[in-house]
Amino acid sequence: MRRLLRPLLLVLAMLAGATATAGAQGLVLSLSKPRVTISSSFSGEQIVLFGVIEGGAPNTPFDVVVTVRGPNEGFITWRKQRRLGIWMNVDSRTFVSAPSYLAVLSNRPPSEMADAETLRQEQAGFSNNHLLQRVGTDFADVVADDPFRQAFLRVKQAQGLYFERTSGVEFIAPRVFRATIPIPGTAPVGRYEVVVKTFAGGELVDRSATSLEVAKVDFEQFVATMARDHAWLYGLATALMALGVGFIANIVFRKD
Repeated sequence: MRRLLRPLLLVLAMLAGATATAGAQGLVLSLSKPRVTISSSFSGEQIVLFGVIEGGAPNTPFDVVVTVRGPNEGFITWRKQRRLGIWMNVDSRTFVSAPSYLAVLSNRPPSEMADAETLRQEQAGFSNNHLLQRVGTDFADVVADDPFRQAFLRVKQAQGLYFERTSGVEFIAPRVFRATIPIPGTAPVGRYEVVVKTFAGGELVDRSATSLEVAKVDFEQFVATMARDHAWLYGLATALMALGVGFIANIVFRKD
């Protein structure tokens, strides 16, 4: 509770000071926790984002879209086909630098905030996020109903790493909002980009960004560091450990 209270008090203080600069647009963000640490008992965590919208006409209704993207990674989707009674991989598509985690939170469906072209340009909404693919010798983002894109999204959604919540942003005052960002137990480590965009009257009003870090600690961090920085030593230690376990198991379960 104390962890959430400090950002909320900070946001409310910024809101009180915003009256002096009501003529200028601005968007101020604060995270309840900028760093998530993963240990052996980690099963997930909820990060709360607070935001204050400054400036604009006093009675202007605002809409908010929060997009959280994890570290980029490559991903290959395969298309199977039955041949001679056997299911085989016959075609594939490579996704280049796709976010390993993608969460889109908003106070209402983005389709009700602006026209489709504006939303597409601003990547506001789950289906409007660009997923770059290698198509032959070219790189492009294909149409939303592309079967490879749909397969990629199904895999990520099944893993709990891609999702959209059209009621995930809550206004706790006319210009103060909050959004809860769930970090699952399977979340990849790295830097997560949090981008917030505000809309009013069907137009983009302002945007701002912050970031949070997901990192391993303790023994998990030691293993990850060894595997990355000393691959040959890590491989040798793993092989020796496997041999040791096999030798001990042979002694324990040996039948004389």
